[in-house]
Amino acid sequence: MSASYVTFLLLLLILCGHARGRFISDTQAASQDLISDGVHHHLSHIPRSYLTLNPYSVDAESTCDQTYGFLPCTTTVLGNLFLILVYGYLMFLAATYLSNGSEMLLEILGPGIIGGLFLPILGALPDAMLILVSGLSGTTETAQSQVSVGMGLLAGSTVMLLTVIWGSCIIVGKCDIENSVAIDNKDTKGLSLTGSGVSTDIWTSYAARIMAISVIPFLIVQLPQLLNSTSGRHLAVLISLIFSVVLLVSYCLYQVFQPWIQRRKIAYAKHKHVISGLLHHLTNQGRLLTEDGEPDEEIIKKLFKTIDQDSDGYLSFSELKALIVGIRFDEIELDKNDAVDKVMKDFDTSHDSKISVDEFVVGVSKWLNEAKRAGNANSDPGHRKMKFLSDFHSRTKEEHALLGASVQSDEVVEGAEKPKWTSLKAGLMLLVGTLIAAAFADPLVDAVDNFSDATSIPTFFISFIALPLATNSSESVSAIIFASRKKIRTASLTFSELYGAVTMNNILCLSVFLALVYIRGLSWDFSAEVLVILIVCVVMGILGSFRTNYPLWTCSIAFLLYPFSLALVYVLDYVLGWS
Repeated sequence: MSASYVTFLLLLLILCGHARGRFISDTQAASQDLISDGVHHHLSHIPRSYLTLNPYSVDAESTCDQTYGFLPCTTTVLGNLFLILVYGYLMFLAATYLSNGSEMLLEILGPGIIGGLFLPILGALPDAMLILVSGLSGTTETAQSQVSVGMGLLAGSTVMLLTVIWGSCIIVGKCDIENSVAIDNKDTKGLSLTGSGVSTDIWTSYAARIMAISVIPFLIVQLPQLLNSTSGRHLAVLISLIFSVVLLVSYCLYQVFQPWIQRRKIAYAKHKHVISGLLHHLTNQGRLLTEDGEPDEEIIKKLFKTIDQDSDGYLSFSELKALIVGIRFDEIELDKNDAVDKVMKDFDTSHDSKISVDEFVVGVSKWLNEAKRAGNANSDPGHRKMKFLSDFHSRTKEEHALLGASVQSDEVVEGAEKPKWTSLKAGLMLLVGTLIAAAFADPLVDAVDNFSDATSIPTFFISFIALPLATNSSESVSAIIFASRKKIRTASLTFSELYGAVTMNNILCLSVFLALVYIRGLSWDFSAEVLVILIVCVVMGILGSFRTNYPLWTCSIAFLLYPFSLALVYVLDYVLGWS
């Protein structure tokens, strides 16, 4: 017999020595359905200090209702904490399935309807489900008490994405900043607050501006409180609901057409790059401006003759193409035929598919004037023509880079193997994720509410801190991993997705919340929570709207906003009594 077995037996005997017998019940009514042990009635008059099993004597206030009639529930602190962890993990699983299925579907079908409309809605689905069930539970009074779970989740998701996750992406994605641009995969300056950081393209700034605009429905629904009016609150909820739905539809349409908009802007940036390169090349061949700063027509006509290889007095498509190919635009990926078409369109005002000498002079003069405006030419450009042309060329390259036109995707998108099987797999993952989110949103809300009752901690703070970890953890981890690749391209995609997720919170999830409040006649009493969302979205929206370069010190702003948000809600609600 092993020593561990002997130890176990001794411990068992010791514990048995402290055991106590206990009666099934104290009441005759409760024991009628039980088999008598022969001593129950005889000893019923003896007082006992030890525990008796009597489920009928439990106080009604400490009972809980099983969700769907079979899922477990409890009234204890540790029990509800365990249920929050279990149901939270299931919601995390649902978010993971939805995220992975969305990526697989996007890889096969590409952007547009799928990427712009369907997938953003799926990404916000777990949050929307939790908000929905928080306002559908039981009576109006029950819904009013549980709806704070939905508001806590809405505020917590927004704040977490724009503070903790945003700042973490700056830290893990930082590269050395040189000439106000982060250099891809170069991280030698350590934790330099100004010398290292992250750069993004201009589309990320647009996403930040859209996110800042998406807070308008919060302002509308809050107007009656600001005006100390009680009669217009229900109407304000309806107007805010309509406005948020309009914003949701507009945002989805923008996402659908965004790839087309990007292609148009990138094409225009490339055309300006061609103009800049041609002017720079022609300037090297001769002085294009007079001492007065006006286009020198004689020099421009001489340059025309050098390009006109067959000396027929016209520049043909092939002659223009030879000029552009000879310049070698190595900085950009250029479609030579498309570039020639655009130059021909600029110059050929007679629409005869060839450029005369007069059309060439007019076209070059127009380009020079545009370069002077963009290059900030001073009152004496004749002596400094190279300066304003250099400025124009630099600005064109910068605009081209900000659009992300010169950077190819880091993900090698190839034809998916077995697309039918991949589509089926993606569809199943989306279906499973949706079903899990729908099934376990209600028990998670109940567990949070019961945990709040057991601990006397307001449900808002539990849902503000805990629930976003479940519904946004997959998206957050994915964003941090993607940012760690330390490239402008991946940083742009990462922050655009964060801004997009917050935008969907502010319009889709808020639409669900407002619909619940309006239909069920609930009271809107979330001034402090709305103020927190407004402050965080506006501060981070402004920060992201007007810059594409984020030194390391900017992450401190994001990190400080998180504890500030918690402290602000506590002071306003529980010290000043706003709620």
